[in-house]
Amino acid sequence: QVKLMESGGGSVQAGGSLRLSCAVSGRTMNKTWLAWFRQAPGREREAVATIFTGAGGPSYGDAVKGRFSLRRDNGENTVSLQMNSLKPEDTGVYYCATDLLGAWDNPSNWRTWGQGTQVSVSS
Repeated sequence: QVKLMESGGGSVQAGGSLRLSCAVSGRTMNKTWLAWFRQAPGREREAVATIFTGAGGPSYGDAVKGRFSLRRDNGENTVSLQMNSLKPEDTGVYYCATDLLGAWDNPSNWRTWGQGTQVSVSS
């Protein structure tokens, strides 16, 4: 059974950076879709970024384009989300997901989720 474990969350001031990691166990990461979503209190879960480990580059949600970077860590069964120029509106719980069933930006199309890691950005 595949499991996802997020790490790297924390508190940072606006303009700062954080790096999140998603460790995948129970499955190799060859030709696998993985994504990051986030959810702020009282708001719907929002697509942040996705990557297909078989080929191609990552895709990003409009709110994070140019600031966030998603990559697979070579030799590791993890993907990392580098978050730069953080804003208070980036605050939320960040979740890693896999097992894509449809359009990537719809959270209902992902079957397996991690527990999430909190990111807090103060102004």
